[in-house]
Amino acid sequence: MVTLLNLLSALALLVWGTHIVRTDILRVYGAQLRRILSTSITRRGYAFLAGVGVTSLVQSSNATAVIVCSFVAQGLVGLAPALAIMLGADVGTALMTGVLSFDLSWISPLLIFCGVMVYLSRRHTSIGRLGRAAIGLGLILLALELIAAATRPMTQAAGLKVLFSSLTGDVMLDAVVGAVFAMLTYSSLAAVLLAATLATSGVISLKVALCMVIGANLGSGILALISASRQNAAGRRVALGSMLFRLAGAAVALPLIQYAEIWIGYLSSDVRVGVVAFHVIYNTVRCSLLLALVGPMSRLCMQLLPASPRDSDVIQARYLDPAAVGTPSLALANAAREVLRIGDIIENMLASLMLVIRDNDLLQANNVRKLDDDVDRLYTEVKMFLARVSREEMNAEEVRRWTEIITLTINLEQAGDIIERIVTDVESKKIAPQRTFSSAGMTEVSELHARLLASLRLGLSVFLNGDLKNAQRLISEKEAFRDLERTYAKTHLIRLAGETQQSIETSSLHLDLISDMKRLHSLFCSTAYSVLDAAGMLHKSRINTEQEAVVLVANSVSDAAAGAFPP
Repeated sequence: MVTLLNLLSALALLVWGTHIVRTDILRVYGAQLRRILSTSITRRGYAFLAGVGVTSLVQSSNATAVIVCSFVAQGLVGLAPALAIMLGADVGTALMTGVLSFDLSWISPLLIFCGVMVYLSRRHTSIGRLGRAAIGLGLILLALELIAAATRPMTQAAGLKVLFSSLTGDVMLDAVVGAVFAMLTYSSLAAVLLAATLATSGVISLKVALCMVIGANLGSGILALISASRQNAAGRRVALGSMLFRLAGAAVALPLIQYAEIWIGYLSSDVRVGVVAFHVIYNTVRCSLLLALVGPMSRLCMQLLPASPRDSDVIQARYLDPAAVGTPSLALANAAREVLRIGDIIENMLASLMLVIRDNDLLQANNVRKLDDDVDRLYTEVKMFLARVSREEMNAEEVRRWTEIITLTINLEQAGDIIERIVTDVESKKIAPQRTFSSAGMTEVSELHARLLASLRLGLSVFLNGDLKNAQRLISEKEAFRDLERTYAKTHLIRLAGETQQSIETSSLHLDLISDMKRLHSLFCSTAYSVLDAAGMLHKSRINTEQEAVVLVANSVSDAAAGAFPP
């Protein structure tokens, strides 16, 4: 029992070390690796090599699969290049298995010691994260030693010999066991190294180990299918094509496994080296031959997984890549792009609003309501996406950006609600009773609307670029808009005193309208405060107000996260 616990703990350490390396490499170089994957699609060979290189760094073909599936789902990468990348990912995993199979035990304590020193001193920096990745690599090497030590007593245990004796002769059963190991450990690398260690210890035969290697590749494909299940049909096609490639390789290799056993025996007398060499050779040959078939495979996958019918009127988040959640800098960049989309929708709502006010256009009124539904949908998705990004892993600058994004998202959602309410008021107080604004009143509304639209665009620019001069200009525009709103309220009262019939009939609507426009303008100008605060130019009372708002925003998102992701 103790031996089994030691083996399980060593396997857990191996999986944890792999997770640490993958996570921290993606956090530091995630944006660059994604750029490599998304741009290396001009030729199949380049895509193949990109898959090899990226997977060798992150030590997980599953991580590469998640990234590539999300790219295809968003329409950033075609299916054929994505399948070429996945073939390269299989080779990259095999190469890393070969590297880790060497006796690198002397490096393990060095990597762990140096990694801990670097991480503790530079925890929230890129160097600190690389130090943690070094710790993970050291843990992988240490886990491999522990696995070898834990399996030695198995050669003497009669019960375990009887258990593993069932893995002889039935290549399908052996392959299934290898697939199960890969799925349980969430790593084909761990399953292959375990098979090599068990074969070296004499617990299983070389033939069983080779079948388990092929099964581990199938298990990794199943994991990719599970990970892609939440993607749209385009994203799922990548995982399906990769799995079909793996099945084709297994269908050819398993009937010939006895010849492979003889050939590996001639290649090396060291069983461990032989198993790992077979893994590298098998994946390299399989993927190189199948590279020519990515075109036909992509067409087959499109037939097997046709695009599901979807209501084209329902807007979908375009940049909220779930695979980016573990990389805060990349996740924040994606969320910022999605928030700018919300800003574009608000701009369209403002354009339609003016047509409703000026021309009594009921078609545009319905369009405003539809756009507000789109804003609400994207607002919810952005909020839930940001709630999944761990703030403990962010540095101070990333926390500030997180707050800016969620604050603007909330402000734009409130702006959408205000615009929709204005449309409802115009319908009930102007269009239905067939009233009109006076020419002077309409001119005032048009002037405020034009300033409102310009400030929205300027506010989005400040959010995107953080330009100090534009932030100061935005605050100045806010003060000017406030003064103009007061002036127009007074001139409206003067028109009422002159008993202008049109002004009397639309008085309530007119005053409410310019008041609501003032609220909208304040929401659009709020992006300037964080820029001014960072430059030390924000008034102390305003800083306190902003800090209180930050706490409220963080609590709001935390509550939303608790509701969406219950413990």
